[in-house]
Amino acid sequence: MARDEPKPRIPAAIRDALPAPADIMLTGEVNDAMVSGFLDQLAKVRGKDGDIVLCCTTPGGDAEMVRRIELEIERLRGEHKSEVYFLGKSVVYSAGVSIMSAFPVSHRFLTRDTMLLIHGRQLTKTIELDGPIRHSRPQVQALLHQIEVGLKLEEAGFRKLIEGSNCNLDDMITQGSDNWYLSAEEALGMKLVKALV
Repeated sequence: MARDEPKPRIPAAIRDALPAPADIMLTGEVNDAMVSGFLDQLAKVRGKDGDIVLCCTTPGGDAEMVRRIELEIERLRGEHKSEVYFLGKSVVYSAGVSIMSAFPVSHRFLTRDTMLLIHGRQLTKTIELDGPIRHSRPQVQALLHQIEVGLKLEEAGFRKLIEGSNCNLDDMITQGSDNWYLSAEEALGMKLVKALV
């Protein structure tokens, strides 16, 4: 942040969520259990007056489960009368960064100790081809289709993450092809988040 830029205002809801539990707490691996817990918490805050804070600490997890969480966050942001904020604490790895991308940069905050991990979608698969080539072709085509769909989803996710920041898509794809660790300060410098708390 340049010296002449004013410090951003930290919303009261974010300050309040530091010493106390946030409205929605996502902690641990992103999996079926997290989605279920998230939906339960979401049902309780839907009618809340005032701002909502989603707090996230995660080592990562299932990319498809993240897509469900993102959809519900976007729905909540569209229907809630007040603001909905993201607060990342300590570690926001991989799938957690995807959750963060469901919020505009102006509504993303990190604690100063937070580390982000950004990387592309992963695939671990063994394919065994044995027999006539004609019978192998559908297996190979299905795998190629899975990869192509995965790459489209990856690019769409990166576009959401960088919207409003000073990052470009090519850099994100290049850096994200490996495990890219960013400190909270680095994320702020790239304008991937609004402020540190």
